[in-house]
Amino acid sequence: MGDISVIVVDDHPLFRQGVVDSLSLEPGIRVVGQAATGEEALELIHALYPQVAIVDINLPGINGQQVTHQVITEKIPTRIVLLTGYDDNEQILHAAIAGAAGYCAKDIEPRHLTSVVRHVANGEYVIGDLVFNRKDFDRWLEKQLETARRSYSEPGSPFRPLSDREMEVLECVVKGMSNKEIAALLGISHQTVKNHVTSILRKFGVDDRTQAVVYALKRGWVKLSIEKIQE
Repeated sequence: MGDISVIVVDDHPLFRQGVVDSLSLEPGIRVVGQAATGEEALELIHALYPQVAIVDINLPGINGQQVTHQVITEKIPTRIVLLTGYDDNEQILHAAIAGAAGYCAKDIEPRHLTSVVRHVANGEYVIGDLVFNRKDFDRWLEKQLETARRSYSEPGSPFRPLSDREMEVLECVVKGMSNKEIAALLGISHQTVKNHVTSILRKFGVDDRTQAVVYALKRGWVKLSIEKIQE
């Protein structure tokens, strides 16, 4: 077995270099690149295909969740560990649904981060101090989603602010389909799909597709196919 190849992505140079320096001291781990933006991260991933990418969630431009979603959509084998300065349950759901294999707060101890990298490279999932195999991770996520749905449950039929066509588009988004794939499936133009997605984000008051999925899942308007999270 060769060294675990890693890239580090963070827009704060001092923090990024600290992570690079820490990992570079560890036997069996090789840092092959670093980036400051989501766009640069995707370029590096396409060029180097590292085993693990450690990515800050709150990047300028394309954020960490969007980077993760893009990697999963393209079926790139790089596994993403998301780092956050704001550790909360809703952001954990965002990360898991986007397809992250790891999720840690940025105040993580260097030794713990090294352990996370090794677990993730080995095909496992790490959420904070919890380590899962794929089957247990799916069960954990199902439980988190069910808890979130219950917190939003209301008597009677749930209110849905979307039109029937917007619901169709949303269900496709939940499946991880691209705008082009949605357009082909529904027999509508690419621009029409973009318009529907923009309307969904506006009605939900969220910034991106992943947040829209979390919003709808928590209210029980759509169901998540666990197999779609990471194929």
